[in-house]
Amino acid sequence: MSHEMPRDYERKFADFIKLCEEAKSSRVGHVIIARPSEIGDTYEEVMESLSRLADAGLALHIARR
Repeated sequence: MSHEMPRDYERKFADFIKLCEEAKSSRVGHVIIARPSEIGDTYEEVMESLSRLADAGLALHIARR
């Protein structure tokens, strides 16, 4: 399934993208974030972030409130 990357996604989520790249290159299998909003504010942003996680072979964990 093809999708279009949300506008300004790479700039807005540069830290998350870097986290995924570093985790993959370090052979870490999990990414932990503090808040769900760290992967997106819209459906499209969340889907892009989840796709990047899947492409990198990473599992996502969200810390408790």
